[in-house]
Amino acid sequence: MKKDIIYFEKAGPKNTDAVVQAVAERAGELGIEHVVVASTTGRTAKAFHEALRDRGVSVIGVTIHAGWKEKDHRFLSDEERARLEAEGIRVVMSTHALSGVGRSISDKFGTISHVEIIAQVLKLMGQGMKVAVEVTVMAADAGAIPTDREIIAVGGSGSGSDTAIVLKGAHQNNFFDLDIREIIAMPRKK
Repeated sequence: MKKDIIYFEKAGPKNTDAVVQAVAERAGELGIEHVVVASTTGRTAKAFHEALRDRGVSVIGVTIHAGWKEKDHRFLSDEERARLEAEGIRVVMSTHALSGVGRSISDKFGTISHVEIIAQVLKLMGQGMKVAVEVTVMAADAGAIPTDREIIAVGGSGSGSDTAIVLKGAHQNNFFDLDIREIIAMPRKK
């Protein structure tokens, strides 16, 4: 099979519209039923939902866990979460699969955890690649996606989207069963 990959000159939110279009196209070609999107405030999840809702594709928006920035702070308010869910977007807020408690240990003792090493290896292909894999695991652990068939996962570098992949997900406890099948889009540079 021969398939094009979209390479963006630089990472960042300016690539979001092109990623939305590419994901909608590839989801249709493959019959994908679930798209997992990293979405801190819900804005990016809404963009994907708008493009996919009439195609029978479920959009799962995965947001940053509570307390990420400061104790008990949440980027996504209860009201905005309710609005997203009323529109048909499933929202997942959970511990970051590629940092979690390991990051707390690293911060306290000046070490690095095994999961942080995995995160750094994925970042070799860009922040968006690490995020796309991470939100897939978070969504799988929340029971929001199947792990027995292909989905599309979308990540970014700060805000918006610049990376999309086709993969079969996995839960944290069987992380190495995760199977990246295709790259739809990614940046060439940070």
